[in-house]
Amino acid sequence: MASNGVDEQIKLVEGPAGYVLEDVPHLSDYIHDLPTYPNPLQSNPAYSVVRQYFVDEDDTVQEKIVVHKDSPRGTHFRRAGPRQKVYFKPADVRACIVTCGGLCPGLNTVIREIVCGLHFMYGVTEVIGVDCGFRGFYSKNTVALTPKTVSDIHKRGGTILGTSRGGHDTSKIVDNIQDREINQVYIIGGDGTQKGASAIYKEIRRRGLKVAVAGIPKTIDNDIPVIDKSFGFDSAVEEAQRAINAAHVEATSVENGIGLVKLMGRYSGFIAMYATLASRDVDCCLIPESPFYLEGKGGLYEFIAKRLRENGHMVIVVAEGAGQDLVAESVEQQDASGNKLLKDVGLWMSLKIKEHFAKQSVLDITLKYIDPTYMIRAIPANASDNVYSTLLAQSAVHGAMAGYTGFVSGLVNGRHTYIPFNRITEKQNKVVITDRMWARMLSSTNQPSFMNPPKGTTVVSN
Repeated sequence: MASNGVDEQIKLVEGPAGYVLEDVPHLSDYIHDLPTYPNPLQSNPAYSVVRQYFVDEDDTVQEKIVVHKDSPRGTHFRRAGPRQKVYFKPADVRACIVTCGGLCPGLNTVIREIVCGLHFMYGVTEVIGVDCGFRGFYSKNTVALTPKTVSDIHKRGGTILGTSRGGHDTSKIVDNIQDREINQVYIIGGDGTQKGASAIYKEIRRRGLKVAVAGIPKTIDNDIPVIDKSFGFDSAVEEAQRAINAAHVEATSVENGIGLVKLMGRYSGFIAMYATLASRDVDCCLIPESPFYLEGKGGLYEFIAKRLRENGHMVIVVAEGAGQDLVAESVEQQDASGNKLLKDVGLWMSLKIKEHFAKQSVLDITLKYIDPTYMIRAIPANASDNVYSTLLAQSAVHGAMAGYTGFVSGLVNGRHTYIPFNRITEKQNKVVITDRMWARMLSSTNQPSFMNPPKGTTVVSN
């Protein structure tokens, strides 16, 4: 029997020594007397050689692993993986997959491994793809997905299902899920998408439907909290090297050459920071989290002039969200996902730098501006991200088959876990400029911190 009320309370399990488990919902929380079935992996030849392939129900993963000897045990998440019992007969499963938001390397890998995981591990044969994001649910655009149709899609960039921003109508989406008799929903997208996934889960629960909702968090910017990193991030940093290398070649090929590269990072500067650290050719890295200023003592213009006199060339990397307070001149606008529409800080900076040095008439500079944003988004995942995307997808499949719902699969301290939706959507992950990683970056570029501007100087912060 199903319960009609939606329990908004977060599932917390407390134990000795300050142990807290932030658990994820389960179908049995609101549908009573659900039957269980032996996990088909028990007879799967691929798993027969594994000594312990089922996860113990008490296995959890600690959120923070650096502690003092007297620290409480702290917050934990449920460990991901296959369980001995499942809550769906494979023959009864009708699953769907949807991708939303911007492109990211690894999307097709996640799609492929959900399909293949359901098929080869659990014997599920009915999987459909929802076309072009959330609105595809109620415009009734779907495509049948089989291991054969997805066999080589991991070698392509983008998503074979198409994607879009916005279009979320919870009632219409759940109506369609109910009409199509779908009982597993896999939603791939960023924090806005996972907020939509949470709303879908709550409406499904309110209606008392036996439908598992699993999210796979996606953001190329690596700005989703709790998890170690997002899939596609490693590929993005690797591809960003090509743009930085090109900028370095351009800058070193002329006298007083400047290569300016704009990388992704709407609110978080992880790609710019890691690409800078990996390259070692970058002289200055600007990100949304770290304020900077252009003019005056210790400003960017002074540093550019200093570095050109020392080396004869310079490479600058700027994240797309940096410097928006200076660039913005009009009323703030948003896209369909609710993200702030950003001005082109790279183009703006290139013009400002050219104007400044033209007025100074001291250094005759040559500046080349490179924006590889859409080239990076569109590439296939590299080997590291292909493996990571595979494990995320398989973890989501194991969780849904075990009856968990209202969760995302994510890596926490090197272990795959199930994380409640609210922890993924409550805030954004950002570079901590008082952290050692930012200090490592500063020591790599030897740039000023821009933390102490002269009086009267406009400081750009976000």
